[in-house]
Parts: sequence; C-alpha cells; structure tokens
Amino acid sequence: MRPSDLIALLTLAALWGASFLFMRVGAGEFGAWALTALRVAGGALFLLPLVALRGQGAALRTHWRPIVVVGALNSAVPYLMFSIAALAINAGLSAILNATAPLWGVLVGWLWLKDRLTPSRLAGVFIGFAGVVMLAWDKASFKPGEHGVSAAAAIGACLLATLCYGIAANYTKRTLTGAPPLAVAAGSQAAAALMLALPAAWNWPRTMPSASAWASLAALAVLCTGIALVLYFRLIAALGASRAITVTFLIPLFGLLWGALFLGEAVTAAMVVGCAVILLGTGLVTGVLTLPGRAAT
Repeated sequence: MRPSDLIALLTLAALWGASFLFMRVGAGEFGAWALTALRVAGGALFLLPLVALRGQGAALRTHWRPIVVVGALNSAVPYLMFSIAALAINAGLSAILNATAPLWGVLVGWLWLKDRLTPSRLAGVFIGFAGVVMLAWDKASFKPGEHGVSAAAAIGACLLATLCYGIAANYTKRTLTGAPPLAVAAGSQAAAALMLALPAAWNWPRTMPSASAWASLAALAVLCTGIALVLYFRLIAALGASRAITVTFLIPLFGLLWGALFLGEAVTAAMVVGCAVILLGTGLVTGVLTLPGRAAT
C-alpha cells in the first residue's frame, strides 16, 4: 500500500468515525428526520456536480430504478436509524455496532445470492454477533431517555441500519455491477433526499438549531458523506474492494476517539472487549483473518 493510499484510508476512517460524533451533536436539536434529510441533500448537492463534470449523467437515467432502491437501503434508512440511535447512546457505541455491516452482508449474500459460506465466515458471523450480545447486555436499558428513545431501541436501530447496509451491498452487486460508482453514490443521495423530504418537513424542529448543530450538519453532509464517498471510490480503484473494506476496522477506533475527545464519552472495558470481538468476527467474514490451518477464501 502506497503512503498516499494509507493516508486516504486513515482519512476516510476518521471521517466516517466522526459521523457518529456529528450525529450525536446534531440529532438532539434537529431531530433524526430533519438531520438525515439535510445530510443526504447536502451530500447530493456536493456529488451531483462531480457526476456532471465527469459526464456520467446518462448513468443516472439508465440505472435510476436500482439507484432509488440503493438510496433507501444504503442512505435513507440507515442514516435515519443511526440518527435515532444518537438520541440515546454515545457515538463510540454506534461506531462499534456499525462494524456489524459485513456480518449482515455475508448472511444476506448466502441466503439471497447463494454465496459460499465458508467455515471461517460462519465462525466470523457467530463471533461478531456474540460481541453484539455482550455490548447489548451491558447497555440495553429499556427505559426511554431524554428524547424518548431507550438504549435498547437505539441498539436495535443500529443493527437495522447495518442490516440495510448488508442488503444494499448485495443488491448493488446484483443490479448495478458496471455502473459508475460516483453516479450511484450521487443518485442514491438525491433519491434519499426526496424520500425524506416530506417526513422531515413534518418533523421540522420547532426552534432554530444552534450554530454547533448546523456546523455538525454541514460536516455530516460535506465531509462524512460527499468527500468520504469520493475517497472511498478512489481507494477501491487503487486497492480493490477487498482491501478498501478494511476501513471497517478503523471506524470504531476513530468513533471511540472522537467521542472521548470532544464529548467526554467514557470508554468502558465492556465496550473495548465487545469492539474487539465484533472486529474479530468481521475480520473472519471479510477474509482479512482465517481460522488456523485454513487458507483465505
């Protein structure tokens, strides 16, 4: 890996890890619906001009139907779920649970696309979800918090979000292979913005959010959505998808770091152990790790 690729990988992990911090700051004032709608709208406004500059507008028209589905599964629903979770649990825990996306991806691929489920991958699924159970056991209170969301509901929202990511990855593989990734990203953000427009208007905050909440929204839209997606596609082009996905292992570390530094969030022993177990499972599922005595598949 070239130094420039390593820097890009770390930058991407830092940006996506920071998204949980910004959702934690913005969700309480904007509400989950408005924050998510404005995030994807801002991302679309950032990405669509790049699509036009690269002459990929025709791809949007050709593939608009699956792009709309990807907009729902890969942006609208998961971003909304993580924003809801941000009302009840800290940024670090959400970032850790985000690492379960590859676990869902391999399960969905096995059930839907009949992908091979090797012993290493199967072990990774069980180990990864064992880590989730450990975290949920430690955190899952059913008592609603300040914003009417319990920690248990927040953890469930995170898992629903990552399930959507897993479905979206397999759906994209099946329907959008060969489509320009930048066009898919821009179109899916625009589609998500349209889906969320009316619910966001209905649930618009009654009081004007603070400057810090607006700054968090801007960072979510431009840094964590627009620029992050461009970086991700560049990494895929430079390293291949299997190596670019290693960003999954770094996101929880940055999520914990930013939450501790800027929000004073406590990093508990249970969170560290649960994170390690989930990442071990994710490593087996993605092929970064294999069971002893077995070659990578």
